[in-house]
Parts: sequence; C-alpha cells; structure tokens
Amino acid sequence: MEQLKHECGVAMIRLLKPLDYYEKKYGSWAYGFNKLYLMMEKQHNRGQEGAGIASVSLNNEPGTEYMFREKAEGKDAITEIFSRVTQEMAGELLMGHLRYSTTGKSGLTFVHPFLRRNNWRAKNLCLCGNFNMTNIDEVFQFLTSQGQSPRIYGDSYITLELMGHRLDREVERLFDEAKAKGLEGLDITRYIDDHVEMANVLRKTMEHYDGGYVMCGLTGSGEMFAVRDPWGIRPAFYYRDDEIIALASERPVLQTTFDLQYEDIRELQPGEALIVRRSGESHLEQIMPAQKLSACSFERIYFSRGSDRDIYQERKRLGEQLTPAILKAIDGDVYNTVFSYIPNTAEVAYYGMTDGFRQQGYNVRTEKVVWKDIKLRTFISANTERNDLAAHVYDISYGSLRPYEDNLVIIDDSIVRGTTLRESIFKILDRLHPKKIVMVSSSPQIRYPDYYGIDMPRLEEFCAFRATMALIEERGMWQLVNDVYLACKRDPQTDNHVRALYEPFTVEEINEKIVEMLRPKDMQAPIELVFQSIEGLHDACPNHPGDWYFTGHYPTPGGTQLVNQAFVNYIDSKLQINK
Repeated sequence: MEQLKHECGVAMIRLLKPLDYYEKKYGSWAYGFNKLYLMMEKQHNRGQEGAGIASVSLNNEPGTEYMFREKAEGKDAITEIFSRVTQEMAGELLMGHLRYSTTGKSGLTFVHPFLRRNNWRAKNLCLCGNFNMTNIDEVFQFLTSQGQSPRIYGDSYITLELMGHRLDREVERLFDEAKAKGLEGLDITRYIDDHVEMANVLRKTMEHYDGGYVMCGLTGSGEMFAVRDPWGIRPAFYYRDDEIIALASERPVLQTTFDLQYEDIRELQPGEALIVRRSGESHLEQIMPAQKLSACSFERIYFSRGSDRDIYQERKRLGEQLTPAILKAIDGDVYNTVFSYIPNTAEVAYYGMTDGFRQQGYNVRTEKVVWKDIKLRTFISANTERNDLAAHVYDISYGSLRPYEDNLVIIDDSIVRGTTLRESIFKILDRLHPKKIVMVSSSPQIRYPDYYGIDMPRLEEFCAFRATMALIEERGMWQLVNDVYLACKRDPQTDNHVRALYEPFTVEEINEKIVEMLRPKDMQAPIELVFQSIEGLHDACPNHPGDWYFTGHYPTPGGTQLVNQAFVNYIDSKLQINK
C-alpha cells in the first residue's frame, strides 16, 4: 500500500515495410505512433514522473531532419508528447520510455530518451532504458581518464557518452575500411550506414557496468537495439513478424497491442541483445556472458502487470501458500473471520489465499473492507496537517464485520516502510472493532535496499531493519553493531555483512517488534503480522530467484558494496546526531 517507484518502462517498434504500406493497410500514417502510444499507456504503472519518445526516418534527404524526440514531465506526459506528434516525425524506428526516478533527480533534463547529436547520421545516438548502475563512479573515472568531460553526473547521461564514444570509434573504423576499398564521398557514408556493427559498440560499452538494465537505443543511420543485463535482473520481451519488430518491458503489453498469443512472444535472455539493422534484418547476439540468473522476484510480486499469464498464477500461489500461517494466527477460527485485501495490486494474491482456504473445505467470508478514498495533496506543508490528511487517504466499509466477534485478515503484496499502516490503515481498521487484525504480506520481510532500479535505497526506511535495530538496543548487543560496522568498512565487496544483524532473531521476534513500533496509540484490537517465507517465494516464482531484498544475497559485487556502505552511512549519521 506504500507506493514504490520503479525505473522504468521501455517500448520499441521497428516498421519493416515502407511507411505508405501501413497507411494503405491500416488507414493512417500514424500506425507506428498509435501502437507506441498503446504500449506506453499499458506500461503507465512503471513510470509516472515523465515520458519521452523518439523516431528515426530512414529516407529523409540530407539537410532535413531525420531524428526526432519529444519529452514531458508529469503523470499526463504520455498524452502531452503524443499530442505534439506530426506527420513529418513519422519514421521506421520508434522508441518510448516511462520514467520513475530512483535517484531523486527531477526535471526534463533527466527524462529519457537521451540524444547525442552529430552531423554524421551513423554517429547520432538516442538512448533510453530500465536500469540502475551500481558502479557509476568507476565508469565516470574511466571516461575522464580518457580525457572526456561529461556535463552531467548520472548513469543515463554517462552511459550515453560512453556508448556514443564507442559508436564514434565504430564509425571511424568503417570510414578507414571504406577508404581502403577506394570509396569516396557519399559512397563512404552509405558504406558506413550499411555496415555498423552495434554488437561491437555494445560489448565495449556494457563490459564496464555492474547493475540491472535493459538498455535500448536508436542510431541516426537506422540501427535499433535492446540489451539485457547478464544476470537477467530487469525484464524485456519481444515479437517479430514480417511487418514489425516490437519490444516492451512486459509480455501482456505486446499481447494486447498486437493481438498476440502468449507463445508468440519471446523473452530477451541475460546478456543478450536484440539487434535490428538498417536493412530491417534482425538477430540475437550474446553481448555479455550470462551470469547466475537473478531475475527480480519483486517484478512478479508487485511491479509487473498481473494480467501476465504466469504472473497471475504466481501471485495466486503466493496467497495460497500463506493459508497455514493465517490459520494459526486466527486460532483456526475461519467462521468468525473476514478476509480482504489492500491495495489493488494484492487482489490476485487475495484470490489465491481464499482459494487455499476453500480447497481445505472452509467457507470463507470475504468483504471489500478498505477503500482508497483520496490523494494526499502536496500543497499542505505542515507535518501535523499532512499526517491528519494521510490518515484519511483510506476509508472502510462500515458494517463489513461483526464488532468484537470477527477477526479481520488483510493481505498486502508487501510491507516496506510501515508508514501507511501506522498513520492510516491500522487506525481506520480499529474503527470496525475487530477481535484481532492479521496483516498479511505476500512477500517476505523486506530487509535490504535495492540498487538495480527500485526506489528502496536506505536501510533505515525498512520497518524490518528498524525493528531489528530496536531489538539489538533492547538486548544491549552493541558489540554486534560495532563488528558489522568495522567489517563493512574493512571488506565492503566480498560479503554482505549487514546480514549478521538479523541472525540472532527469529522472523516472529522481528514481527512482534514491528507491530509494537507501528501500532497507533489508543488502538484496541491486537495485531499480528504474517509474512511470506523465502521458501514460499521461490516455490511460487521458480524462474525469478532474485531475492536480495529479502535475503541480502546481491547478484553483483556493486550491490554488495552499496549495502555495506549504506550501513556505514547509517551508523555515521547516528554518531553525528549524538555528538
């Protein structure tokens, strides 16, 4: 129920026929843009801070524009940018992006796509992606050591400059090759345009990075590409036929946009690139060696659209597997228990949970207990006023349970910070006077930050971490904190030393402390938390083993280094406050 920000959503289309083919067959010059618009709207869940599009026309005369870009900020950015599209922007290559910032940086400057201009068509590069790089400091140092001076410090812009530099070298290689063949003038340009090897560019660029990414791009000469990180952290799906090639962050987007079946669509594999040449020929190429698969499990639990066939079934299993723990929490009294869910993203897990009880022969009582009623308006600046308003963001269905007789089970897809539970949910649920509230999470306890594209960067934001530190303080275990702090500073890359903080405590002990910390004053109903187990997560989502949020097992050295640094920063800030 606490919205997490996720970077980002991508969409690409390559029209393989002449543009007038689509106008004759589909009745509009804007066929490609219409499809791109639908793909982006279907991925609006992945980014509402900004959006951008780009197009490349292959046949424009020299001296006329052939590469176009539009960007806008805000939740209505998609509508705004497509309202600016004109027929002169029509092209065979189309690309779109939806942005959520995971860095806190805002403004049109940081909205994708990024564009690097040059008078040579082949040296023009437009780039967007769903990514977060953990080693941007090292990449920045690599660029500056070569004499470059990037104007903006950020992984998107630095990636553009690094890849642009490699693209320049590729074009210069082809120039020398063309000259050696005796070509002159425009024949050299045509030779370059027809022979660019984007695989060379991608290998020389992506070998420098540690992180999770799907990187997409267009060149002015008509190359299109998308490359996935070697660990498969971030997702990408594609489709090819004789009219189009299309790629998106989620499978159902392609199914709906192009009326396809599940089996028609392929997933881009770890370290693999989909490359479409100027000629329209396409192929898959292994850019980086595939590493141990670490596809993000949070995509399955929360971020991706639940309309995906596999995700729908996985979320149902996540809910179903929780029934034994819930049954224990309500002392087996299903008859006097009402089941519900919040927010809407938890609805599928709710169906799985209730199905699980029915499969065991229970006749469960289900109600729509909680409603999201209003949005918090940022123009209210005073904390007390904001907190009072936040407490009324949600509302309840009065009379949905029998006061003091019924238990209330509410399932959520994740419990991250706990702020909404403390400020709103628990308070309004208590108005119904349930005998007991059982708050259920279809994901395990979130204990560690993410550094691969989801806005969860700081340890102290997590209620599980705060509860653990509170237990350490209660029991006087400061030597453990000191040992972990020193280990994080001494050896930040080999192991995640923060994991040691959780080892002395059971999940149940941490749950009890979370309840104690989140429980509002004067609340009457007792509260119990039930979390998904790690084993249950992997059983429900067997093909997405990336679980670093829950276990602290980061797939890359950069993630491990950053979590150790996060703990050092946390302790240093505490020491600074106490000076």
